[in-house]
Amino acid sequence: MGIWNAHTSVGNITGSLLAASVLDYGWGWSFIAPGMFIALAGVLVFLFLAAYPEDVGFPCSNVPAARVEAVARDVEAQAQSEGIVEKGKNAPIREGSGVRRSVGLLEACMIPGVLPFAFCLFFAKLVAYTFLYWLPFYLSQTEIGGEYMSVKSAGNLSTLFDVGGIVGGILAGHISDKLRARAITAASFMYAAIPSMLLYRIYGSFSQTMNIVLMMIAGLFINGPYALITTAVSADLGTHSSLRGDSRALATVTAIIDGTGSIGAALGPLLTGFLSTKGWNTVFVMLMLGALIAGLLLSCQVVAEINDKTSKLMRSTSGLQSSEVSPSQPLLSEQR
Repeated sequence: MGIWNAHTSVGNITGSLLAASVLDYGWGWSFIAPGMFIALAGVLVFLFLAAYPEDVGFPCSNVPAARVEAVARDVEAQAQSEGIVEKGKNAPIREGSGVRRSVGLLEACMIPGVLPFAFCLFFAKLVAYTFLYWLPFYLSQTEIGGEYMSVKSAGNLSTLFDVGGIVGGILAGHISDKLRARAITAASFMYAAIPSMLLYRIYGSFSQTMNIVLMMIAGLFINGPYALITTAVSADLGTHSSLRGDSRALATVTAIIDGTGSIGAALGPLLTGFLSTKGWNTVFVMLMLGALIAGLLLSCQVVAEINDKTSKLMRSTSGLQSSEVSPSQPLLSEQR
């Protein structure tokens, strides 16, 4: 999913480059040109995107095959008893037969891990979208290598933050799959984002090369958890064991998590507008504090995953020791 979620950063890069390319015609075109592409994408989605698997001939993912067959048999038996259909003919299954109602909003919030990850994403997107919206302005207002760059050059250079974000999303997904520990991975990336932002603020103005390297490193650690939570974590929680196989909760859980994060995405750039008047150091303090809070919000999940890993390691170790001791037991019994 980290690879799939790269489309988010690709869209950010494309939008920034498109907006920067039309700056010569006026600031207004930086909104009109991307808006035209959004309208075109909306038409394509409306015409060609299938909303449900069954719309293109696939079985409904919400109903297990065994349940579908059972419902079919029940419907056919009832129809035959009433003389509606002849024996051997298949009766149509009514849509929604035997299917549970959709999970409610409150019920979805009660799924273990939904709220901690939702509030973690709030602060993660607060940091990520502050960079997305304010980084071009920051670059144009900061002396880098002894000179200032134009607004157009700053817009083009800022896209490298999302290049690092693509790598971070893929890396976070790969690590979490290998470790089977979503919270540990997300929290570790958020904690690592704090020193990366500090280094970028202190040393990013030394040279353009240094700025690019540190910017991409910061993008890697900032966008990594954001990509992980909006994809793999949402899918895991949306199919949690407490739902008893009702996969329709996936959309509700994703909406709760990503919706909470979007509030942070709106709040971060807004606060930056006020804090930037007091200096960029104040802005970076806010961003580092947000990353710290995002990591701390996952503390309970991190502890639970560590305990789970520790218990599994202890069980495997004890099992290995028992297998090493067991061959000697027949010899002891023979000696007796």
